[in-house]
Amino acid sequence: MAELLTAAEMRALERAAIDGGTVTGLELMERAGQGVVDAIFAEWPELDAAAADGGASPSRSPEYLEKEEKGRRALVLCGPGNNGGDGFVVARLLREKGWSVDVYLFGDAEKLPPDARSTYERWIGVGAVRPYVDAEFRKDAAEIGERSLIIDALFGTGLSRPVMQVRAFGLATQMSLPPRGSARGGPGQRAATVVAIDIPSGLDADSGRLLLPENPPREHETVRADLTVTFHTAKPGHYLDEGPNSCGALRIVDIGLREALAGLDVGDVPKHGGVAPCRGIEAPQAARLGKSRGNHKFSHGHALVLSGGPGRTGAARLAARGALRVGAGLVTLGVPPAAMQEVAAQVTAVMQMPVRDADGLARNLEDRRINALCLGPGLGTGAREADLVRIALRGDHAGRSVVLDADALTLVAGAPELFEALNPRCVLTPHGGEFARLFPDIHEKLAAPAATGPAYSKVDAARDAAARAGCVVLFKGPDTVIAAPDGKVSVHAAVYDRAAPWLATAGAGDVLAGLITGLLARGFDPMQAAETGAWLHVECARRFGPGLIAEDLPEMLPGVLAALKH
Repeated sequence: MAELLTAAEMRALERAAIDGGTVTGLELMERAGQGVVDAIFAEWPELDAAAADGGASPSRSPEYLEKEEKGRRALVLCGPGNNGGDGFVVARLLREKGWSVDVYLFGDAEKLPPDARSTYERWIGVGAVRPYVDAEFRKDAAEIGERSLIIDALFGTGLSRPVMQVRAFGLATQMSLPPRGSARGGPGQRAATVVAIDIPSGLDADSGRLLLPENPPREHETVRADLTVTFHTAKPGHYLDEGPNSCGALRIVDIGLREALAGLDVGDVPKHGGVAPCRGIEAPQAARLGKSRGNHKFSHGHALVLSGGPGRTGAARLAARGALRVGAGLVTLGVPPAAMQEVAAQVTAVMQMPVRDADGLARNLEDRRINALCLGPGLGTGAREADLVRIALRGDHAGRSVVLDADALTLVAGAPELFEALNPRCVLTPHGGEFARLFPDIHEKLAAPAATGPAYSKVDAARDAAARAGCVVLFKGPDTVIAAPDGKVSVHAAVYDRAAPWLATAGAGDVLAGLITGLLARGFDPMQAAETGAWLHVECARRFGPGLIAEDLPEMLPGVLAALKH
């Protein structure tokens, strides 16, 4: 899985490469600027007018200049650090392609870092730099719609506090940006195309949160881009919180850092305060999900999903179907006797057994072949159901994996003795409201406004929750985060090219709980089961597309599994 580097980790790796003598900071900056320009023209080939015209005209004829002014005007906003240095490279390269480029510097040129200062000096050899003055900038920004390209090279990953220049730029560009939540357009669909270098300025790169002053003005805004170009790896903030809403499309550019680090000792580079790095979930290997010749049904485990009473069995049936489709050898629904006829009319390959109460569950669990349980979907939150959760978490069943979802999470949140019974074989799958009930102080910390960076993030919250609970926590949402009690954490965000808005439908979470349960039955460890289940869940939704309902998700699994690489 690809690592998602924090801003501090990225700086440390760059410093290690530079100190190792395999690359200079200026070389990395020039590569970054070139990567931004290449990414822009790859995204929108129609903007690469210089290529279409065979390059910049040496004559600079009036006809050429008129065409240039109308179609190839760029505004580059450079900040006081290395992000600004990247911006000066972009400005120079655009000018070499025949663009008319205006450059603003938000800071003092004399205080630029050495490499940024070098790119600044290369730019002023061919163009002017206008110092940021609020009134002048606002006046110039009023003409922003006449430009076809705006480059945000203000602060990027280096931002650690609210900055009013970000507000000024955010406000000034509102006329060229669509309303929040609307579809983003490219050139020709609105006045200007906004490209952010590293991350839209105003966002914290580690959390994706908007950094706000203590008493933010009502109109405070961040930069919102059509395209964000970052380097080496993505950062957590690209996938968390406001990141996906602000980044537009995300492109990762290779600047040769891996080659520069090859053979160097980077063991001392900090990794999230000494814990495992954050990872992005990638597609599982087909071999891990396949079945071998000579196997039988019990080779792939027996999952038991507990159901609610009459009229409340649908959620458990969805979970059971998901567990069976993902390859569990056997799946049984544990059903209150009064609901067995209802369930029998709805299932075929899924079996059922009567579970009247906690004693009945304990007797059924004497069958040691049942190696994974799912409790919560449609279960109910009464005393009987609390006793069922207690039995499922009992110490003499320590070798059995348990997924707690929905109603089971509500029961655990309200009973300290149940919370204390959680163990490393458990997976909790809370959405935001359930997370707040389970971990109210962690939720409060996450919900508090972010005034400085690196801000407390959903990654931090999931990691802290897993450590407290002593088990895997899958914190659901478009930016799903999965954490283990040992500090391992992964992000699976259904955003950008993996967006699956159709998952916002009743029962989708029940299917996810079933997928994880089925994978646990098959022998996946809790972290692997949660990660793989989350990936498959989104992929099934993407394969089906609009019109999805929860029942469709398990039926997409055969095609998804068949398409996996070996």
